[in-house]
Amino acid sequence: MKYMLLIRSGAVDEQGGAPQCTVEDWMAYDKDVRDAGILVSGESLADLVTATTVRVSPAGERTVTDGPFAETRELLGGFLVIDVPDLDAALDWAARCPGARDGGSVVVRPVADFGGPGDSGDSQSPGASGGSRGAGDFGG
Repeated sequence: MKYMLLIRSGAVDEQGGAPQCTVEDWMAYDKDVRDAGILVSGESLADLVTATTVRVSPAGERTVTDGPFAETRELLGGFLVIDVPDLDAALDWAARCPGARDGGSVVVRPVADFGGPGDSGDSQSPGASGGSRGAGDFGG
């Protein structure tokens, strides 16, 4: 079953990184996830100052603003999609993530499987095992 791990930092240092995590922490976690064969994809996000927010009014008018969508001290730093047997396994991997430390958090959500052409996927059931494995560098 596929789960997305949304990695949020509770604080950032002067360089925009999570002070509770070292590069070595992320490299070790990256290696563990890859060695376990559960990584589907993952990426680290660029600095928050590069974000742009788009809103569309009920009349269809688009508004584009610089920055994140809300004032918050918690920042989305990156994501992983992992393919594991069940929620308990996903929660275990989330707890091992360096981003879950010292005020950070990892939100775990099942990935919905709406099935593809010729696929008998149930649009109401989240996740599915199998599929191709991608590579992505998610540490930060």
